Amino acid sequence: MNAIVIVDKNWGIGCEGKLLAHLPSDLKYFKQKTLGNTLIMGRETFDSMGGRLLPDRETIILSRNEDFNPECKTCSSLEELLEAVKDKRSEELFVVGGESIYKLFLPYCDKFFVTKINETFEADRYFPNLDTSPEKFAVVWESEVIEENSLKYQFFEYVRK
Repeated sequence: MNAIVIVDKNWGIGCEGKLLAHLPSDLKYFKQKTLGNTLIMGRETFDSMGGRLLPDRETIILSRNEDFNPECKTCSSLEELLEAVKDKRSEELFVVGGESIYKLFLPYCDKFFVTKINETFEADRYFPNLDTSPEKFAVVWESEVIEENSLKYQFFEYVRK
């Protein structure tokens, strides 16, 4: 299983239901990595996307709200979701947020696609800082520094050791 996320210097991922920055090249990277695969997200993340499904990707939403009924697969527990994806190859699964979903699925992820913005933003949601656990996670690839919308950032790939 994979996780894909964009973070600031403090590993912040969002504030008040919105991403911290709009970076078209990061959105293109996200699309390139996830196209044709399965996205796992929480209801709040789905709502923050305007309640729309991304094309050419299967979406599974984890939600405790039994009345929530989007036009995709929903699961009400971790166990139910893991059962729903048991026949899929691990590399086809992308955890895409939000904070509680990332934390819940962190033990199941072996690869992490992290876009790091070289800035600090006001954030109220965070991704676990993989750099504080070098015994568990290693950077296996990083891009050159990219500048867009007056922000510098890089793409990183981490793997679980």
